[in-house]
Amino acid sequence: MYNRNIMLTAVSSLPESILGGLESLKANDNRELKKLPPPQLFTSLCKAELTYSWHCCAFNINRSRPRWHEQCSLPEAQDSFYHHFWMHCNSSNCSCTPMPDIFNPCEDIMTAPPLRVLIWFISVLALLGNSVVLLVLLGSRAKLTVPRFLMCHLAFADLCMGVYLVAIATMDILTRGQYYNFASDWQMGLGCSTAGFFTVFASELSMFTLTAITLERWHTITHALRLDRKLRLRHACVIMSVGWGFAFLSALLPTVGVSSYGKVSICLPMDVEKLKSQVYVVTLLLLNVLAFLTVCVCYLSIYLTVRNPSSAPAHAADTDVAKRMAVLIFTDFLCMAPISFFAIPAALNRPLINVTQAKLLIIFYPINSCANPFLYAFFTRTFRQDFFLLTARFGLFKAQAQIYRTESSSCQQPAWTSPKSSHGTLYSLGKISH
Repeated sequence: MYNRNIMLTAVSSLPESILGGLESLKANDNRELKKLPPPQLFTSLCKAELTYSWHCCAFNINRSRPRWHEQCSLPEAQDSFYHHFWMHCNSSNCSCTPMPDIFNPCEDIMTAPPLRVLIWFISVLALLGNSVVLLVLLGSRAKLTVPRFLMCHLAFADLCMGVYLVAIATMDILTRGQYYNFASDWQMGLGCSTAGFFTVFASELSMFTLTAITLERWHTITHALRLDRKLRLRHACVIMSVGWGFAFLSALLPTVGVSSYGKVSICLPMDVEKLKSQVYVVTLLLLNVLAFLTVCVCYLSIYLTVRNPSSAPAHAADTDVAKRMAVLIFTDFLCMAPISFFAIPAALNRPLINVTQAKLLIIFYPINSCANPFLYAFFTRTFRQDFFLLTARFGLFKAQAQIYRTESSSCQQPAWTSPKSSHGTLYSLGKISH
């Protein structure tokens, strides 16, 4: 039996031949030792002083491996392996430090099997749906209008969210059961910083664009007869330039010390130890809440406008518009509310749930990213027209494309344009919103 001291060295691996007789391992401040051999080989180890807290998880993964105790008590299982481990442990030095904290418990990135299935389903849906929207909008020969322009930005933002989800889901598969050996490279390396940048950038750009789309609709409908107040493409370019700048800065700050993407395995900026980090996280959350309230107020104003007896064509149409607005607001609320409810207290150091439970919120986090292509594109007649006309150029869906060509030739109102009457207002709202 012997001890091994590799403190302040560049030793990056431990030879398996020495592990059986190793009673004590000191590897403090050895940042090169990122992976440990299989814990079953440490048959005599009782004390370990390590650099990374998650390495202690190697001896606490399941009941078939040694389970560290602060005092040397009889292990939970009574098989020969545990008995051998216990016999070489004395009450003064049976320990492993540093122990995992509340932000990095001994678990994989995705803990529950249903969560693993859901994250793949949502990520694939977000990637495919938004890719199709971008291809159709950019490949269409129709004039680039303000709604089209904004929809392109929304689809790109939601596509970035899909990239983040795929990165998290892929890393979970690659490290399942041995995340403690990959945590340092993932959370402290380029991987988590890149994934975190994508998700914050996507989240803020998507929320900004959704707000811009809603304000554009509100402005168009409430000023339907004032063509001089129509929002022009150059105005939309300025607005989205501000949105891109805000989203980029929000995503960049955690990479330069304002909060951190490496605090947790899912690479969200949960580091709120410093005041500037708290201000950063709370500010983003409150801005998202403000954006949601803006969307609600604008849709309420739109509904009241189209319900006006002097402008609304039919009561049934009012009900239809109300339902479509309710769906849009509900999906925004479902995405924003759970995150804000739990994240704001956590940012103020009053967490209501732990990290393991917080990972379940990832189900709600990207809801908009996979719902927006349907709510703002696939379910609209104009988008279906663009889709069939585009695919007809490649020899697909020619019959459907011809139907839309015939209808378009007899319709004076061009697609994706601002309405010029109360009836046009309701028609445009219905097409673009659902």
